Amino acid sequence: MDVLYLLIPISALLVLAIVAVFGWAVHAGQFDDVEREGERLLQGEPRAVDEAQPAQDAVDTETASSRVWLA
Repeated sequence: MDVLYLLIPISALLVLAIVAVFGWAVHAGQFDDVEREGERLLQGEPRAVDEAQPAQDAVDTETASSRVWLA
């Protein structure tokens, strides 16, 4: 029973911390445009991070899997 005197204030502080982080995220604009990321996934081909790097579809999967086993 004495452990509740410790757990209740700790849980209350945890809830306050979660509410504070959520409030900061809302204030910082993290939830302003949530539809954009969903639409971005459905549009077009993904660009390679490095332009010299081939696209993911061009990579031979058999060669890539053999590299994993050899490494």
